Amino acid sequence: MTSESVLDIFKRITRIPRESGKEAPMTEFLCAWAEEHSLEYKKDAIGNVLIIKPASPGKENVPAIVLQAHQDMVCEKNAGFDFDFGKDPIPYEIEDGWMIAKNTTLGADDGIGVAACLALMESDTPCGRIESLFTISEETGMDGANALEEGFFTGKTLINLDSEDEGQLFIGCAGGEHTDAYFHYSTERIKMGTKAIELTVDGGIGGHSGDDINKHRANTVKILSDFLAGEPASGFQLVSLVGGGKSNAIARECKAVIATKDIVGISGRFGAYGNKVKAEYAETEPGLDFSVNEVRAGHKAIDAKTTAFLLSALAKCPHGMIKMSPDIEGLVQTSTNLAAVSMPEKGIIKVATSQRSSVVAELDELVEQVADIFREAGADVDCYSKYPGWNPNLKSHILQQSVRSYRKLFSQEPLVLAIHAGLECGLFLEKFPDLDMISFGPTLRGVHAPGEKLELASMDKFVKLLDDVVCNFK
Repeated sequence: MTSESVLDIFKRITRIPRESGKEAPMTEFLCAWAEEHSLEYKKDAIGNVLIIKPASPGKENVPAIVLQAHQDMVCEKNAGFDFDFGKDPIPYEIEDGWMIAKNTTLGADDGIGVAACLALMESDTPCGRIESLFTISEETGMDGANALEEGFFTGKTLINLDSEDEGQLFIGCAGGEHTDAYFHYSTERIKMGTKAIELTVDGGIGGHSGDDINKHRANTVKILSDFLAGEPASGFQLVSLVGGGKSNAIARECKAVIATKDIVGISGRFGAYGNKVKAEYAETEPGLDFSVNEVRAGHKAIDAKTTAFLLSALAKCPHGMIKMSPDIEGLVQTSTNLAAVSMPEKGIIKVATSQRSSVVAELDELVEQVADIFREAGADVDCYSKYPGWNPNLKSHILQQSVRSYRKLFSQEPLVLAIHAGLECGLFLEKFPDLDMISFGPTLRGVHAPGEKLELASMDKFVKLLDDVVCNFK
């Protein structure tokens, strides 16, 4: 197996639609690939796929290894970029040693993991039995891992290929939960003598709501809603408020349409507020932009009571890192992401949030805190898709094997860490308590946001490590 063979397969994958919940084309590709290579495979009712490569001659007594990656990707694009994730191939470029999608997500999370599994199975690497597991809808709730049935795979050792920093071996992750709020509003007529303006905050970098949550990234939903919450309620009517995207991504853009008689005053205050915010984020968010444009807004606005409750709740809702780990230097222990606000249908405003923690009690407390803020504002609240964390095991056999391989190949020590992101390993361990697991991958940056990129130099080391661990496993 070579990094070139992995990249060749990944380039094929970039042409396959695989948004979370819509992975059918990817599932079909995997099944067809197994048939093409005369390998045994099976697919469960939800769409998880297992492809089996039998042991090489002389390796029949080596314990089986489960290689695992998820089929889906986060589908985010820049505003105004004409692109359909349901049919268009991902537009990527090779630039300065990186493979990058400038206007969309690249899908290396976790298309590279999928590609590595397939490349290894079609290679001549001598190894024991390999069971490659491809789960669905990891990004939106770990539905595939949740639905796995007993006996779907037989291996007792699992290598998760969904990590984003070469040279780091992960043996633990945070648990998490989603908390969404639904406001039901009526409409009122826009007052005579007012004009509509659109306030926009965009140009944010965004990023992963776990891995990037402590990197001082601007949350545009929080920024714009905080401004509106600070304006006198009598000074405007809220027509619409829409921003952010996926619940596991930091919001990069947000727009509000308001009707007001005080266009000059509000525009001036918004500009001053924008300058203050841009100064705060000057080092991490150089592209952050604030703009005001006059628009047509029709004749209806969100009723004043709902507007007041909505903006108050958004202002109170926490966002960002809540607590650092006291045990592992540099690791976020608990966080929350105010991910998105949308108006999915007439009379409904939806606020999407997600919480993470490696401490169950802290996760539960934070979820309840966020839920209470929105309940007190009169919203209906839905807490769902809770998934467990993965507690580190420093005595892990696959960890010891991986460390030995890394030292031998690269003459240096890998970092052994836990990650503040949700990996499916926690659910696997809950269902298969005897599993010994590790997670590693090449270096990715900007995942869950346009501009996601893969460092090509890191691919060589990632592929060599995976090949050596599998080849020498015993």
